[in-house]
Amino acid sequence: MNVIWIVADTFRKDHFGAYGYGINSTPSLDLLASKSVRFDSHFAGAFPTMPTRADHATGRWIMSFMGWEPLPDGQTTIAELLADQGYHTAAVVDTPFYIRAGMNYDRGFQTFIFHPGQDAPGTKNPAEGHKHESQDIRAGWRYEADCNSPRTMTNAMQWLEGHYKEDFFLYVDTWDPHEPWDSPAYYTEKYWPGYDGEIIDPPYGRWQDSPGYTKETVDKAHATYCGQISMVDTWIGYFLARVENMGLLDNTVIIFTSDHGFYFGEHGGTFGKMVFDKLPDGSLPEHGAEGVTWGHSPLYNELVNIPLVISAPGIPAGTYQGLTSAIDVMPTVLDLLGQEIPKSVEGVSLLPHMRDSSSSGREFVISTLPFANPGEPVRHVDDLRRDLRASPVTTVTAGDWSLLYSMDEGMSELFNLKSDPGQNTNVISNNIEVARDLHGCLLRFMRDTNVPKHLIDSRLELRE
Repeated sequence: MNVIWIVADTFRKDHFGAYGYGINSTPSLDLLASKSVRFDSHFAGAFPTMPTRADHATGRWIMSFMGWEPLPDGQTTIAELLADQGYHTAAVVDTPFYIRAGMNYDRGFQTFIFHPGQDAPGTKNPAEGHKHESQDIRAGWRYEADCNSPRTMTNAMQWLEGHYKEDFFLYVDTWDPHEPWDSPAYYTEKYWPGYDGEIIDPPYGRWQDSPGYTKETVDKAHATYCGQISMVDTWIGYFLARVENMGLLDNTVIIFTSDHGFYFGEHGGTFGKMVFDKLPDGSLPEHGAEGVTWGHSPLYNELVNIPLVISAPGIPAGTYQGLTSAIDVMPTVLDLLGQEIPKSVEGVSLLPHMRDSSSSGREFVISTLPFANPGEPVRHVDDLRRDLRASPVTTVTAGDWSLLYSMDEGMSELFNLKSDPGQNTNVISNNIEVARDLHGCLLRFMRDTNVPKHLIDSRLELRE
C-alpha cells in the first residue's frame, strides 16, 4: 500500500464543493471526495502554517511544547518511521518555510523536492536569511504551468513516473491558495467578470481601518482567492489523473487536507488570518515593518474547521460527523499501512471511523496558536519575531459549542454552532456554565499535555 498526502495551504472548507459550496470551483477534489470518507468536523490543532506541518509530521499536540521553530531532536516524524520500514519517503513542496533558517522539516524524507517560488513579491522582510527568490521566478512566468502550484504538481507527477512501482509515501504541499492570489486572470474572471489583474494584499486587520480598502476591494480579493482555488483544483486533477493512469488507485491511499482558512470580511470586517495591533495613529502596519505586534486575533471556524477527505482502497465512501483533529491524520496513515503507532503519538487513528461512521469522535478539540502570554515575542505566521500585545485566542470545540478563550477580560466568546453556525452572536453571558465547562476542558488539556506551569496559571480564570 502507498500513500499520497496532499496539502493546500489556506484552503477554506466552505469553498470546497463536496462540503456544500454552491459554485463549481473544485470539480477535481469533488471527484476525489466522492470516492472518499469526508470528515465534516475536522479541526486544526496548532495554528497556522508550520505548526500544522509539525502536527502532520509528529501526530502530537505541538502547541503545548513548541512554536514556529525547527522540529526538536527526539521528535520522530512519520517520514522517518516509514523510511525505516522500507518505504521511499518523498516530499514535493513549495511552502517556503520547510528548510529556511534551519527549520529541518525535510527530516526523514529520502527525496525532498522544493520549488522556491512562493515568497510574496515586494514584501518588506528584514529577517536574516529571508530570500526573495519568487521575484525572479515570477518575472520568468510565461504560462500557467510556470505558476507555483502547477509547478509543484508537475514535480510530483515527474517523481511518480520514476518511482510508482515502489512502496512509497509521498507528501505534496502547495502554499496556494495562500496569498498573493496571482493565478492567471482567466481563473479569476469566472468569479469577477472583467477582472483587471490587480493583486490585493490583505491588511491583516479590519478592512475598514485600512486606507483605500472598501467592501469592493475585499470582494475582488475574494474573487482572486477563488480563482487560485480553481487553479489548485485543476492541477490536483491533472496529478490525480496521472495517479490513475499509473494504475495506483487500487493500492494507494489519497488524502487531501489544509492547515487553516482565511477571513474575507467576516466578523466585523477582518481581512487576513490574524490581526496586527494598530499603530498610534490608528492605522495598520505593513507585514514586514519593524515593531509590529499582534492584536486580538480570534480563531473562528472559517480558520480552524478545515477539510479532510481520505480515499482508501477497500473502504467505501461516506461521511464522518464526529470531532477529529489534524494530529489524527499521521496515526491514520500508519494504521492504514499496518504499521505500529508509537506511544509518543497523541493523535488517534481515524481508520475505525472510516469503517464505522457511528463511532464516537473526540470529546473536544483544541485549535490554537502555540501557547504564549502577552508581551512575549513569538513567530506565528512567518519567521519574523513579533510581540504579542493581546492574549492569543484558543478555540475549544465540543458538541454544539465553540468557546474562543482569551485571557483578556471580556474578550472570550461562546457560540452555539447548531443555531449559529456562522458564529455571529456571542452567547457567553447567557450560557456561562457551558463556557466554564469548555474552559475546564482547556485546562485539563494543558495539564495533560504538560504545558509549562506559568502558561497554565495565566489561564486559570474565565474572565467573561
